Amino acid sequence: MIELTRNDFDPIKSKAETQGELRPSLSYWQDAWRRLKANKRALVSLYLVIFLLLFAIVGPWVWRVDPALQDLDQVGQAPGVDRRAVIIDEYAPWDGESAISGFSGLRLSAAATTQAVRLNWDVLEGANGHRVYRNLFPVGPELAFGIPIAEFFDNETLFFEDRLDVQPGTYFYSIVALDLQSKITSTYESITVSVTRVTTLAEAIENKLVPEGAFLQSGDEILLALHPLGTDYLGRDMLARLMAGAQVSLFIGIGAPFLFVLFGVTFGSIAGYIGGRADQIMMRFADFVVALPFLLFMILFKISFGIGPGESGVFPMLVALVILMWPATARLVRGQILQIREQGYIAASQLLGARPGYLILRHMLPNTMGVVLVTLTFAIPSAIFTEAFLSFIGMGVVPPTPSWGSMSNEGIKYMLISPHELIFPALLISITVLAFNLLGDGLRDALDSRMRNFE
Repeated sequence: MIELTRNDFDPIKSKAETQGELRPSLSYWQDAWRRLKANKRALVSLYLVIFLLLFAIVGPWVWRVDPALQDLDQVGQAPGVDRRAVIIDEYAPWDGESAISGFSGLRLSAAATTQAVRLNWDVLEGANGHRVYRNLFPVGPELAFGIPIAEFFDNETLFFEDRLDVQPGTYFYSIVALDLQSKITSTYESITVSVTRVTTLAEAIENKLVPEGAFLQSGDEILLALHPLGTDYLGRDMLARLMAGAQVSLFIGIGAPFLFVLFGVTFGSIAGYIGGRADQIMMRFADFVVALPFLLFMILFKISFGIGPGESGVFPMLVALVILMWPATARLVRGQILQIREQGYIAASQLLGARPGYLILRHMLPNTMGVVLVTLTFAIPSAIFTEAFLSFIGMGVVPPTPSWGSMSNEGIKYMLISPHELIFPALLISITVLAFNLLGDGLRDALDSRMRNFE
């Protein structure tokens, strides 16, 4: 008989020693966050969403410019435009006498500035009067003279002073001869004018553009107020208006989905838990709500709330979204509740005396949070786009209240001469909608237990 001792046996190695350290146990949400971080597109989208929220909330505290304040020296200016301005004397009326002699035909009477462009001309051949045109483009063979800005039915008045929204840049002025019937003829003269930006000393002091302790006089240069993203057609700062518009757009885009998703979760969970005939009645009511036309109810809510033409309809839009957009969430949650209520742990809780409210809040709804979060992230871009669309057609937020949709509606009118007024709000709408959609895709993949890898 062989006697065995403890020394005759080798100790059994643990699994950690044979296969390396085991991965630490992760909760459902920890594992979802780990998988979300592995999705680069979703992670970048999450950072974009955080940036947009900071842009709307913290931005106005950093860039303290009133979005309604008009800078009349810089109207419709693009980003990065030259901000230099020359100080000149206060405006004085002009009697038409030429300050520059030795020239014939259409000519400048003085240096062209944003304060005024003064023109003199000689009587054109066969003219019974003259019409003055201004254009941003040179006159070609098609004889497109531009905008008529003055008309004279005699040959005595041979001067004109243009003070109509003159901006720094190049203009093309034309004088066209008029016949006896005051119709234009083929006789004309054109001149190219380069306009210099100017301001008066009083305006510079009023706008706080003069450095403290500086002594300035006519002919000196100063820098006008900084507008990083330019100004709109009324001289308002685009960056400040985009921040103010973000508050309105994101308030509607996030607030409305949060409310109607919350209502949809409550409605769907009750219908799914009760089941039977009550469930069928509740879901038929949801189908009825889906069939209601959103735009018609938006108009009805604006009328019922006493909001007339030209007034912002933020509250009616919010109410319409909450009342009409919850059925999709209710259907999803109902389907989840119908599956969960058949699980064994639900039956065990019922046997232990758990009440329906406790079962729904403690056991069922937490297991639907993944679906609810994904639904919320997809509902937000839809609400933002709805607000932008309604504001674009004048049914939502209207000027002077800024929103990205209303700013796009204003910007499209000046798309050819000031494209930045349309590009910036439209770009923010696109980035926001894309970021929330990609984040929703990432959350769906991260929260779906069937897509986990058990390595």
